[in-house]
Amino acid sequence: MSVIFQTWPWYVAGFLIGMVMLSLIYFGKNFGMSTNLQSLCSMTGLGKRIEYFDFDWKANRWNLVVVLGAMAGGFVAVHFMSDPSNVDINPKTIVQLSQMGIDAPNGQLMPQALFGEQIWQSPKSILILLGGGILIGFGTRYAGGCTSGHAISGLSNLQLPSLKAVIGFFIGGLIMAHFLLPLLF
Repeated sequence: MSVIFQTWPWYVAGFLIGMVMLSLIYFGKNFGMSTNLQSLCSMTGLGKRIEYFDFDWKANRWNLVVVLGAMAGGFVAVHFMSDPSNVDINPKTIVQLSQMGIDAPNGQLMPQALFGEQIWQSPKSILILLGGGILIGFGTRYAGGCTSGHAISGLSNLQLPSLKAVIGFFIGGLIMAHFLLPLLF
């Protein structure tokens, strides 16, 4: 049982993701989390007013089960199987974050300064969350999918638009981490 409770090496997790993708390709399915938001909006009847949501959402029911499984799996992993003591962060990163007022996780999976309950008491934090959510939603729609859809499903299908999107995700992440994060904090 100790194998289940430890962090898995990249080659084991990567192999398992690859096997899932091979099975999805075999069954002619495309994976992506943002598709589920479109399906949920279509389920509510929004397709009657907005053409984008007017499609047969029942064809994507299997993907909704993936979301439920991801949420249940995340809950189980965090509350019953996680061992945050093995979180290993580069000491230089800890120093850089502390200069911005972001504490080291100290045995937790996420720093409290970014993910604690106190963020709901700061108008600045609420605006950052709201703005980030809007930008992620716009970017996902503009790119034609989310990071999981492009990076996992699109690249495994050798789709050039997914390669371009993933390169854009990495460039955006680098810009955020090196230029915008220090300005925000």
